[in-house]
Amino acid sequence: MVALALPTHSVTVNRRAHQEFPLACNSALEIKQIHALIVKNAKTSPLLMQQLLCAKITSLSQNGNLSYACSLVKPFDQDKQVYIFNSIIQLLATAKNSLREIMGLYREMLLQGLLPDTYTIPHILKACSESQALREGQQIHAHSIKLGLSSNVFIKNTLMRLYVVSGIIRAVENVFNESPNRDLVSWTTFIQGYAKMGYPSEAISAFFKMNLRADEMTLVVVLSACSKLGDLSLGKKIRAYMDRHQINVHSDVFLGNALLDMYFKCGQPDLARQVFDDMPVKNVSSWNSMISALAQQGQYKEALNMFRMMQNMGLKPDSITLVGVLNSCANLGALELGRWVHSYIDKNKMKANVHVGNALVDMYAKCGSIDQAFSVFQAMKSRDVFSYTAIIFSLAMHGKAKMALDIFSEMPKMGIQPNKVTFVGVLSACSHAGLVEEGQRHFEDMSGLYNLEPEREHYGCMVDLLGRAGLISQAIEFINKMPILPDSFIWGSLLRACKIHAKVELGEIVMGKLVDMGTNDDGAYILMSNIYASANRWRDTLKWKKAMKENKIKKNPGCSSIELEGMVHEFRKGEKSHPRSKELHNLLQEMTNHLRSYGLDQNLALS
Repeated sequence: MVALALPTHSVTVNRRAHQEFPLACNSALEIKQIHALIVKNAKTSPLLMQQLLCAKITSLSQNGNLSYACSLVKPFDQDKQVYIFNSIIQLLATAKNSLREIMGLYREMLLQGLLPDTYTIPHILKACSESQALREGQQIHAHSIKLGLSSNVFIKNTLMRLYVVSGIIRAVENVFNESPNRDLVSWTTFIQGYAKMGYPSEAISAFFKMNLRADEMTLVVVLSACSKLGDLSLGKKIRAYMDRHQINVHSDVFLGNALLDMYFKCGQPDLARQVFDDMPVKNVSSWNSMISALAQQGQYKEALNMFRMMQNMGLKPDSITLVGVLNSCANLGALELGRWVHSYIDKNKMKANVHVGNALVDMYAKCGSIDQAFSVFQAMKSRDVFSYTAIIFSLAMHGKAKMALDIFSEMPKMGIQPNKVTFVGVLSACSHAGLVEEGQRHFEDMSGLYNLEPEREHYGCMVDLLGRAGLISQAIEFINKMPILPDSFIWGSLLRACKIHAKVELGEIVMGKLVDMGTNDDGAYILMSNIYASANRWRDTLKWKKAMKENKIKKNPGCSSIELEGMVHEFRKGEKSHPRSKELHNLLQEMTNHLRSYGLDQNLALS
């Protein structure tokens, strides 16, 4: 190797430049000083000065001096100019700068007579995707075709990504089908487009047509599509594909998360738990999947136990974790733990998004603290239709119908359209408060004002509203005029009205319809027995209880729960599953004996 000797003055300039002006310039002034030094020494060592300037231009653009940075590019040859522009565009796109700046730089590049290459276009398209700027992205797409660059696989992939983000599946298909060369990124983006835009079956179909070996990222997308379908057979095929190609599910935490989520969504909690337990590395998303899935399946105590295990591992929960925990607290009545979660959010200054706010409102309401639920609702900086629906339901459930209806009236003013669930809450509030006319008006507004077609829950609420108010004949007339056939929910509402107003004969007719429908609802049988009991028709009461026994209809056992030191203890009638049930029964028997003894002593004293 031959060593090239640089002139002594060049070395002096090089050392001086690096000593006085380090590579990491902190201001435009420092770069301008380097520029002045370069101009001064341009004749003695032009190549070295250009290299030094090239290293500084991207730093200058990062400080917002784009126009000055562009002016420095002109002395370079054309290839070097394109390279520098690409570097600046990439830097701005990576730093998520304003798309206007990036597009302005691209225009400046064109005005200087420079032609973009296969590195320029993808960086601009990436910026368009992140800014969801479809119009600008389509302009760049058209420009790439004009320049003859559109067949490049890197450009095709970023184009597909743009159209996936914009939700235009046909454009994604067109770009993919027009691609002469497709790599794994092309297929993954194509499959992700189908999965993201609500076409999971097409996503799976595309995966099985792929002629390349999938990697972990592709499989995460495919498993998410299986989750949306809830199709276990497809999920097993994907798992078999992984085994066949020796893809270790435990090698990638995201792949493990996708697999356990798929098993949960396909109704296989045991398989999901097995995947979770076998994962060597678990992130917050892993724990969130377990907590949320257990809560959705009604295994609230297990969800809270999982949360405690997560805390013991030293992982910090995020908003998704807390929503699952609050949902479990709400259904268990675990107010103490729910309050702890609320305090945790405040103490750690977590940004409580609308989902966390809604979960807090629901938790406080279901745990009986309606005032705190209302306080949380009022303090929420942003609210959606679910926020309003949650507080309306909560207030109606606690007998605060007027407040519920007042909040409902605020929704149009805030630009929030109620949904069908909101109207169930509104009609329930009217029913419990006996507001017949107002309830009828809101029912009519559903279709007339909000273009929402009433469903069986809404018809049931109206029957309940009329029945509670004693307007039995109107309730029957309403049922007869309904555009849908009355089901057990509708007849059950009318049967409750018969109980309230002692309508024994009508109750018998309604119960007959329920029996003809083959209802196995223990509530209907018990309600009919109570109607007879209220009329002192004990023989008929026993008849319905006997019918329950013959039809093997069992009354759901009574349940009570108590929260102690953050742990919820649940007790059901006749159940002995509690680990200390024997001690508890012994204590209850001892208390009963004491009470009997005390009652006997009292009787003797009174005599």
